[in-house]
Amino acid sequence: MKVFAILLATVFAVAGAGDKPAASPVLVELFTSEGCSSCPPADAWLEKMDTQPLPGDELVVLSEHVDYWNHDGWKDPYSSAMFTDRQGAYVRALGLSEPYTPQIIVDGTAELRGNDPHVNQIFQKAADDAKVPLHIGPISVEGTTAPILRAHIEADGSSEEHNGDVYVAVALSHVESKVLHGENSGRQLSHVAVVESLKKIGKLEKGRRFSQDFQTKLKPGTDPKNIRLIAFVQEPGPGKVLGAALERVPAH
Repeated sequence: MKVFAILLATVFAVAGAGDKPAASPVLVELFTSEGCSSCPPADAWLEKMDTQPLPGDELVVLSEHVDYWNHDGWKDPYSSAMFTDRQGAYVRALGLSEPYTPQIIVDGTAELRGNDPHVNQIFQKAADDAKVPLHIGPISVEGTTAPILRAHIEADGSSEEHNGDVYVAVALSHVESKVLHGENSGRQLSHVAVVESLKKIGKLEKGRRFSQDFQTKLKPGTDPKNIRLIAFVQEPGPGKVLGAALERVPAH
């Protein structure tokens, strides 16, 4: 789709617009589906965003595959009703007309369209907002038959004026699919940061600190080197993202 080529060009234009002060992490969520013929250009756009094209900014990207395209000849192997529900919650919270694919939400507060004339302002505002310091401790994966991922999550809300829910997402850094049916039949699709699980693990109370161990079972056969862990703090609603962090499983 040409609109995502325009969006990509605009983002790179922002990157070359001159020196910018150090900015906060920005959470970019793409709601997508392998059953949607309009989605591959958005998937490619997210892959470009994952290469960090904005100097001084850290983009934390999530690819969330919805399940409402699964009736159209192809069941997306990465889809889940959980992501459909999350997208619907955004539509209600932001007063949008409807959920659709591909749909991009930036920091929980703004919908980003491929032909949006306010792309610069959306990314600039998200990057300039002060964020909660968030840290993911050392990550380890134990076992092979039934691998267990463990990590420690810390957030500092000592200067925060709002409560926030603490989420942890386990995502596959890169996957490829050969689609056999549906609108993308015959295409080889590529995705980054494909969310396999998204869990709320607690609450960051304003003026306080959050510290908690996290563990989850991975699917048998998962390559630990292809796993990334994303933690973020978000106002209930879902609302504004107050902080985000990303760590990959270290190579051994």
